[in-house]
Amino acid sequence: MILARVEGNATSTRKHPSFRGWKLLVCQPVDKDGSLNGSPVLAIDTQGAGRGDHVVVSTDGKAARSAVGDRKSPARHMIVAVVDDGGAGAGKTRN
Repeated sequence: MILARVEGNATSTRKHPSFRGWKLLVCQPVDKDGSLNGSPVLAIDTQGAGRGDHVVVSTDGKAARSAVGDRKSPARHMIVAVVDDGGAGAGKTRN
């Protein structure tokens, strides 16, 4: 699992059939303090995340392929939680 910040949506004219109906987001891995930590990844969105949200991304490809319903899918990353950045429950996740 990695902590990441959503940079935006990924769009394409063609995509793997297993991604039909799924929103794909560009997620930049970050450290707890918000500094960049690695290269961006493309993740399927199961939580309704949006640009600027901090999210927890699962790197379990088998779970991502299960979510899209295709064991031969190229799915590798999946957003499993959105991190609450402020308010009374700071640091909590919604899932």
